[in-house]
Amino acid sequence: MLDGITLGQYVPTESPIHNLDPRTKIISSVLLIVVLFLVEGFQGYLLIGLGILGIIAAARLPLGFVLKGLRPLRLILLITLLLHLFMTEGREIARLGPLVVTYEGFNKGVLMTLRLGLLVLATSLLTLTTSPIRLTDGLEDLLNPFKRVGLPAHELAMMMTIALRFIPTLFEETEKIMKAQKARGADFESGKLSQRAKNLVPLLVPLFVSAFRRADELAIAMEARCYRGGEGRTKLHTLQMTRADYLAILLLTAGVIVIAVVF
Repeated sequence: MLDGITLGQYVPTESPIHNLDPRTKIISSVLLIVVLFLVEGFQGYLLIGLGILGIIAAARLPLGFVLKGLRPLRLILLITLLLHLFMTEGREIARLGPLVVTYEGFNKGVLMTLRLGLLVLATSLLTLTTSPIRLTDGLEDLLNPFKRVGLPAHELAMMMTIALRFIPTLFEETEKIMKAQKARGADFESGKLSQRAKNLVPLLVPLFVSAFRRADELAIAMEARCYRGGEGRTKLHTLQMTRADYLAILLLTAGVIVIAVVF
């Protein structure tokens, strides 16, 4: 059920994408997300999809593994498609009882489904090609200018990175608890909706307990290492932009502008 979670995972390998500065990848991800909300045509989404496939190939990631990240969202994608398909007014294509399928609804549903899928892939690529430590450093460096208005850049970057890092851990814990409860006779997939909701209680209670326990262990480990926030801290490795980083940002920015203007 929860198999295929890629968001928050890191795949250590040697590739041009992995070697890029984390700030470059964060900025590139933001640009991709922005252009996904600006494009309104199939051609634009096709170009963005081809670009993401090119990045996956350059990062030397297994295509099947990356696409598995869409599997847990298949229900959300299906609901998105059906809602637009039946709830959008326009030219009628077919009628299923009181429900009317429209041409405009079909187009809008497919576009929204593509947008959500590409959004997940673009976000997953950031965590798949950037280690948690470098991701924290990159986020903190990008947020540093906002310290002047009182934003705790280091603490915020740390919180965001820990949250991303623990997504696959929590899903893995959920999978283990589900298997243990099923071995004890729990049923999460049959019965009425209300009954299925009640059956989730034996899953949610130990999951919350496990999450709080992990958070407490992490806090103790950080205190044992004398962690006191970002004030006065130094870095073992200082981030340094290279020609490859500037070239990647330049090419991506040019592509985003072209796609946003033309499509």
